[in-house]
Amino acid sequence: MKLVLAVVLSMCVAYAAADGCDLLQRFKVKHQWGEAFGFGHQRVEFGVKVFQGLFHDHPETRALFTRVNGANIYSADFKAHADRVVGGLDIVIGLLDDKEALAAHLSHLKDQHKERGVTADNFVWLGEELFDLIPKAIGTKFDFAAWNDCYKNLVANLTS
Repeated sequence: MKLVLAVVLSMCVAYAAADGCDLLQRFKVKHQWGEAFGFGHQRVEFGVKVFQGLFHDHPETRALFTRVNGANIYSADFKAHADRVVGGLDIVIGLLDDKEALAAHLSHLKDQHKERGVTADNFVWLGEELFDLIPKAIGTKFDFAAWNDCYKNLVANLTS
């Protein structure tokens, strides 16, 4: 009986890990995101920092944001946009443990970003900025493997 239970348990663990973002990783990402993302105006500052790094490392991406005054990341228009972007990421991370709702939301976001010419590389570069900022906010608790696996899964669903 113990052998059967062990086999079933290991199959469940293998199934959970197969999607590249297992249950424990989803929990860690959600918890660490909440800590890094903060509250109130911290969230706006976080969004501006993400784009500040993105535009520094990949200046060509600024052209994607002319509609929201990407030339001035401190403008009200751009700060509102940055807040929407990280707010959208907050929603996606919040849905990590609800696969059906997550899939529906990612499908919606995929259509929006495709219309605007956002590429897979753009999402990868955004991830690089997140992976730079989050450890600065939460320190050595940052679980790179969990973030990497879950973020890769999200990007694959946004760009496939």
